[in-house]
Amino acid sequence: MLELKNVSLMKEGKWILKDIDWNIHKGEHWAMLGLNGAGKTALLHMLCAYYFPTKGDVNVLGHRFGKDPLGDKLRKKVGIVSSSIQQRIYETDSAYQIVLSGAFASIGLYETPTDEMREKAQRLLKEMGSFTYANRSYRTLSQGERQRVLIARALMADPELLILDEPTNGLDFLAREQLLESIESLAQKESSPSIIYVTHHVEEVLPCFDHTLLLKQGQVFTADQTKYVLTNQVLSEFFGIPVEVNWDRTRPSLVKL
Repeated sequence: MLELKNVSLMKEGKWILKDIDWNIHKGEHWAMLGLNGAGKTALLHMLCAYYFPTKGDVNVLGHRFGKDPLGDKLRKKVGIVSSSIQQRIYETDSAYQIVLSGAFASIGLYETPTDEMREKAQRLLKEMGSFTYANRSYRTLSQGERQRVLIARALMADPELLILDEPTNGLDFLAREQLLESIESLAQKESSPSIIYVTHHVEEVLPCFDHTLLLKQGQVFTADQTKYVLTNQVLSEFFGIPVEVNWDRTRPSLVKL
């Protein structure tokens, strides 16, 4: 699904990413954790072919950067939900229109959807628990409702890889847990794309995220099965302070010692 070998990225004379090695195989779901400034956004932009590596090899869904044509062809296979997408959405469009636009990878709906597309959009709205507000304008939706709609939009193109970039930002506890429950349900579906879930918060690492990558100062601190990453020793070294990981019903939480 994804292979990065010795990947580095320089911007304005500064190394943003350094010597990144990362592999994702089909069927795997990953959490990515890192503090502000760790390079998470730059790495995500690279996976979507908005950035190209200064050095190293990037292969995403069979497309090798620098060798194969990229652009829209690759981006249609990679769904992304991020704050930058949310800021570009037309607030007067309905939730239903926004989901339909995902079939065309457009901001706004400029083409006539087929009946099949309409049926698919309705199904995705139902699966994300958003059907009851399908006809409401985006501007009237809560932050949690907006995120559900954007995930449904990203799924319209049947992506092979789905990137969720800090989707719970700005949500209260109840809205966060409801959204996380929907993401867990999505990941359990046989037809689910591989998911990369980016967060600052250890407690958002759901059971479906069988692997976790820790990114620190533009470098991979570690990338392995979640059970080997979310340990007292590894996270204490990662954060640079003593911490303890507690597990409750397969969900972790973090305590500073």
